[in-house]
Amino acid sequence: MDLDEVLDALAAVGPFFTVPYGEEPPGAGFRPLTELYGEGLGPYVTEVGRRIGSGPGRVAASTAQFGLVSRLWSLGLGCAALGGRVPDLAPDRVWWQLPDGGSLRLWLPAPAAVLPAEALGETVLGNLAVLDTALRGTYGVSERVLRGNAASGLVGALRVLLDRVPGQRAVELAAALLADGGALAGTGEFIHEEGLGVAFVRRSCCLYYKVPGGGLCGDCVLRTR
Repeated sequence: MDLDEVLDALAAVGPFFTVPYGEEPPGAGFRPLTELYGEGLGPYVTEVGRRIGSGPGRVAASTAQFGLVSRLWSLGLGCAALGGRVPDLAPDRVWWQLPDGGSLRLWLPAPAAVLPAEALGETVLGNLAVLDTALRGTYGVSERVLRGNAASGLVGALRVLLDRVPGQRAVELAAALLADGGALAGTGEFIHEEGLGVAFVRRSCCLYYKVPGGGLCGDCVLRTR
């Protein structure tokens, strides 16, 4: 399938997997992620902190990164599962918009470069490296937390895909990234059993428990302590 056909099919998985594609953005306010990772980062983290009630500090910064990485994994892993290829997700190739209500939206400008499915980790984590550097420097979020967020977002995207998209390609890609020697090695314990789905317990905490009424996430390391 062409990329536009893959993205149309991916949109049927759910709103978190929906990413418009074309020569014109689907509305006003879309800007490259390079801008978000630069001068737009402070206002964005502040807005996330306002929405979750934590204020514009480490908790908001971690939550902002978690939301974005989850969207990027959903897009990349979904394309790999449905079409066998992934779009180039470099920060200058992905555009974003934050609506007045609801979560961040993404848009891919056409034409988009496509990569082999095996480049999934490289293109998503390459994008995140730019964001994570800014978050560590400005907000003091540790690399351990940010890598844990990346792993948790990957497994979350995989869980949803397995409920709606048949096949093992997505499982193989995720498992390789989380395995010893993979780009996300050491971030948590990952198990997949055919017919039962996936289980994951991370070795760090995303800090969301500090949000008023936030509680613990399902894969949080604090649940085991």
